[in-house]
Amino acid sequence: MSNTINLRKGEGINLTKTKPSLKNIRVGLGWNEGNINIDLDASVFACALDRKSQPKILTERHFVFYNNLATPNGSIVHSGDDRSGGDGDENGDCETIRIDLDKIEREVTELSFFVTIHEGIEKRQHFGMLSNAYIRIYDGNTNDTICEYKLDNQYDKITSVQFGSVIRDVNGWTFNAVGAGYKLGLGDIVNQYLPATK
Repeated sequence: MSNTINLRKGEGINLTKTKPSLKNIRVGLGWNEGNINIDLDASVFACALDRKSQPKILTERHFVFYNNLATPNGSIVHSGDDRSGGDGDENGDCETIRIDLDKIEREVTELSFFVTIHEGIEKRQHFGMLSNAYIRIYDGNTNDTICEYKLDNQYDKITSVQFGSVIRDVNGWTFNAVGAGYKLGLGDIVNQYLPATK
């Protein structure tokens, strides 16, 4: 844990250069709800660039969330919806996503990680009610945390947050701490990533 790199919003780290042997990563997402019952959902969009160089999901099955726990080839696998109130797993994460980098389709150049509050707008719940929200990347084989990004407290009225993204380019795989907040529901986020119909 002492070698963990703590990122701030907008910063990134080249995972391939930091750990050349990295093949399997886990993305851990966590938060603390306190005494409020908030249902949060983690999801990942496996995207390719469209003709306008915009990231769009490769297929509908490449949107991985509580109702679709894996991509067709199993390269991305979701741990499932956590409703424990932030108790977390053995590593303290509320939800985790396992990724086999070698199995990801060549067309996929970006993995975008979101956490949304289920019915947040209707229930008037938002990220300002949470504490200690974070995303971390760790080696799936050794369990060593490579980097972590903790959200600050500037997310009042925000119901969806893109915590981070993993990008593939000529230099390998890079993790970027995004921290982009939206006053949108999960369905609205999905619509932004759907490929344009012909």
